[in-house]
Amino acid sequence: MNNSNSITIRAGQGTLSFLVNKDNTHSFHPYPVKSGMSLSANLREAFKEEPFLNQAIEKATLMVTSPVILIPKEDFTDSTDGSLESIYSYVLTGHKGEAKIATEIPELEAVAVYAVNKDLQMVVSDNSMDVEIRNIMIPVWKHLYNRYYQMGQRRKMFAYFHDKSVDICSFEQRRLRYANTFDAQHAHDALYYLLFSWKQLGMNQQEDNLFIVGELPHSEWLMTRLKAYLKHVNVINPNADLNRSALAQIEGMPFDMML
Repeated sequence: MNNSNSITIRAGQGTLSFLVNKDNTHSFHPYPVKSGMSLSANLREAFKEEPFLNQAIEKATLMVTSPVILIPKEDFTDSTDGSLESIYSYVLTGHKGEAKIATEIPELEAVAVYAVNKDLQMVVSDNSMDVEIRNIMIPVWKHLYNRYYQMGQRRKMFAYFHDKSVDICSFEQRRLRYANTFDAQHAHDALYYLLFSWKQLGMNQQEDNLFIVGELPHSEWLMTRLKAYLKHVNVINPNADLNRSALAQIEGMPFDMML
């Protein structure tokens, strides 16, 4: 964030958190979501009651965790853009009535289509004239591709743990070869989905690399089991990965907000 007074709002699965940039100083604020209220109602309350939100916001970025449909850039046309609702609803259920956003990812020659709750969007728009909507996985995919994909000759699979789920991806020839999201509330489920995806991609247990970042469920058990099956399991340390950036130093902040 380059604005002198800007804010990033992360709307997770029943969670809200804020990254405030005021005069080039960052502060991170997890917000205690009240049960029985929608996330948009909680966000409206936060703008009313939280002192760190009592300022003129020049730019707001709303980060959402909704599922993403990836469309090859060459297949995404103006006519496609006019029917985002039907495309998204045909592939993914449970998001009817939500706004659909299309964001190009030039590095991967793809367009990401995802949903955002209209009430959340409206609350943010009520408090900032300049609003950007972003899916949390877009900066993560870009970073993993630019930072690791061309490093060495071994094939690589990546797993990002967040919001009680795991996003698994792999790249090939400047494209996302594979991208999927699985429930990862329990370590046994996470292990199954990681090894299932590994096998589906035809990865080599002795030669290829698995890179993991984020908050793992029962991390010690999960890492022990993974290393029993795969030779090269790498845990990404955000602090070292991002060259000890100021954002990487903030305890408890999700990896996607650091990028």
